[in-house]
Parts: sequence; structure tokens; C-alpha cells
Amino acid sequence: MAERVRLGGAYRKVYAAAAVSNLGDGVAQIGYPWLASAVTRNPLLVAAVVVAQRLPWLLFTLPAGVITDRVDRRRAMIAMDVLRATLTLGVAGAVLGLGDGLPAPDELASVQGTRTGLYLVIVGASLLLGGAEVLRDNAAQTIIPAIVPTEHLERANGRMWSAEQVANTFVGPPLGSALLGISFALPFLLDAATFAVAAALMALVAGRFRSRPATHAPGADPDAAAPPASWTTDLREGVRWLWHHPLLRTLAIVLGVLNAIGAMQIGILVLYAQEVLDTTPFQFAFLTMGAAVGAVAGGYAAPAVKRTLGSGPSLWLTLAVSALVPTVIGLTSAWPLVLVAFAFEGLVAVIWNVITVSLRQAIIPDHLLGRVNSVYRFFGWGMMPIGTALGGLVVVAGEPLWGREAALRAPWFVAAAVGLALCAYAVPRLTSERMDSARAAAGAEAVAS
Repeated sequence: MAERVRLGGAYRKVYAAAAVSNLGDGVAQIGYPWLASAVTRNPLLVAAVVVAQRLPWLLFTLPAGVITDRVDRRRAMIAMDVLRATLTLGVAGAVLGLGDGLPAPDELASVQGTRTGLYLVIVGASLLLGGAEVLRDNAAQTIIPAIVPTEHLERANGRMWSAEQVANTFVGPPLGSALLGISFALPFLLDAATFAVAAALMALVAGRFRSRPATHAPGADPDAAAPPASWTTDLREGVRWLWHHPLLRTLAIVLGVLNAIGAMQIGILVLYAQEVLDTTPFQFAFLTMGAAVGAVAGGYAAPAVKRTLGSGPSLWLTLAVSALVPTVIGLTSAWPLVLVAFAFEGLVAVIWNVITVSLRQAIIPDHLLGRVNSVYRFFGWGMMPIGTALGGLVVVAGEPLWGREAALRAPWFVAAAVGLALCAYAVPRLTSERMDSARAAAGAEAVAS
């Protein structure tokens, strides 16, 4: 009970909103790829749906950072959840409009050609939903330091990541597969409802959440927004601050490569699961639950792992697994083994996220938090559409040379090779000493100001 008091009522509402919206995302995690594979069997077109969803992380992340530092962050989250609910309802309506025009979820191998109209709806909605997610998530990460004391950031982020992963990959996918068995539209209707509930929960959070100016005149309101500079000036300030911070620059580059190789695998996962692992919709949903189990454990264990190993070695675990897991998956045809591999990946990924997100929240000045966070995520998440596209291209290019199954395995081996090279680059640069020094320097600067 004492811990909940420390984190506060505002945090609990943000926590609940994140959990609810991620439940819908978990349902959609099954709905979108299965719907895409019912519309087309072309690996590049299936991967393009994921590319469309992730492309805004490359194109919109930097402007989203400026917006986050100029508006009330809570209101931005509400607006984006309302927009996502509306867009998802549109997808559900398009699916319902086809009536019996789609095959049963377990009869996808019979799909011939591409249903162009619905495919364009899926791609367009994915692009817009990705843009809304960029702004919403950036605002969410910048609002946490305003409602949770610095000394509790790792606990707050760990609990948040665990709840999101439980909803997103433990509860949502099986529910999505069950809904698919009834109707292709049901997962999207539920997803829209969760976005609406998340918006309502954020509306219950009291207070103003604008960024605080770097300096204040005597007697000035410390919560008053600074007069806005030009967009280019704001963007340059955020880019310059991150690029001249060696530790954050390294973390951003490493995260970009990690996400690229992860996206390379995920972009073709639905086809790999169907054609190599021979999974049903329920087994595919169960497959992703391995990552959820690992992620829940990682969210709760991250502070203890960091205390025991130190920040640097804790991050090295993620780097090592980034090479090991795709090797195992690329070699197997047994989906239970893939489930176990995903569990290890989920465990270390959340440990990475808890440590690095808490570090950013602690060392980036509040008036720059939205912009620097967005620049970081530009590197880290902007590589995801590129990685997804590369995964599809590897399959398309490899199929005439090696056959369909070998081509579907190829992205996993490419990811493993890149992960091994990333370990050699990152391990000497991501040390506990460098991270502790960055926190100490930020604390001293905050006291001085």
C-alpha cells in the first residue's frame, strides 16, 4: 500500500489508461496481420502494413517532440486516443462492409490475388494510427516525471511496462484470436473501445502538464509556458542536445539497430508462423504470450537486476539475446521453442526499456524532454519501418534462389549476424560508470539551476 501512495493517484490513472489501450493493441496485434494475410499473400505487401504503421516514427517523431513541449501533454494524449478510436472504427466498418467476402481465419492459404480496396484502407489506417501513436507515446513518457518522484521512476516505469506487456501480449492476443473465430471485425471494434476508455481515464487526471521553462523571472509562474521559438529552432535544440550527449547518442543508435533487426523479423512473422511453424490463429496468439511472460518478469525484476549487475551489464543481456534468439528461431520449426525464445527476448527487452527510459527521464531537462525524447525515438523507432521493409525484401529476393521456406528463415539469420556485430560495438560504450556519471551530472545541474 505504501508503494501505491508514493506513486500517486495520477500515476494509477495513467497506468490504467496504458493497460486498457494496450489490451486493444494486443487484440489488434492478431487482427491486423491476420486481416492483411486474408487480403494478400504477398510477403512484401504484408510487411508494408507494418511499414505503414511504423513509418511515422521516421517521419513524424521530430515534429511530435516540438508539439509535446508546446502543448499540455495530458490533452495531447486524450486527443490521440480519440483519434485512434475513430480510425479503428473506420477499419471495422470497412471489414463489415465486405460481409462474407473474406475467407475464414483458418482458410488463408486459399487466398488468391489482392483485395485492393480493403488493403488500401488497412495501409492508410495503419499510417494514421502510427502517427497518433507517435505523439501519444511521446507525451506519455514525458508526463511520467511530472507525476512520479525521480527516485521512483524505475519502479513506475517497470510497473507500467509490465502492465502494458500483460495486456498487449498475454491477454490481448488470445482474446483477439477468439474474436477472430467469430468475426474479422470484432477485434477492431474492441480496439476502438479501449482507445475510448483510455481517453476517458486520462481526462480524469487533474492538473496542467506543459513543459517548464528553463529559467524563470522573479515572481513568474513556474508552470507558465515559454514564448515559442520557431519550429526549426526548437528542433535544432533537441537534436543538438542529444547529439552532444555521448551516452544518449550511443543508446539511440544502438536502439535503432535493435529495433531494425527486431522489425525485420516481426514484419514476416505472420507468414513464418503460418507456413513454417504451421500455427493456427490461437497458436499464433499463444506464441506471442512467451514475450509477455518474459516482459512481466522483466518489468518487476529490472530494478533488482540493475542493482545486482549494474546498469551496463544489464543492458549487455539485451545485446547478447538480440543475436541468440533469432538464431534459435531461424533454425527451428517448433513453435513452442519459439515461444520460449520470445520469453527470453521479452525479459531482456523490458529490462533495457526500464533502465534507459528512466535514465532519459532523469537526465534530460524538462523544457527539452519532449524534443530530446523524440530525437532519441527518431533514431530508435525510425529504423523500424526500414527493418520491416528489409525483412520483406529478403524474403522476396531469396524465394527464387532458395525456395519459400528458406527465404522465410533468412531474415532471422540476417538479424542474428547484425545483433552479433552490435554487441561488439556497444558493450565497451555502455558501461555502468558512464550511466552513473550522467545521472550525477544531471543532478548537479538541476541543483545549480
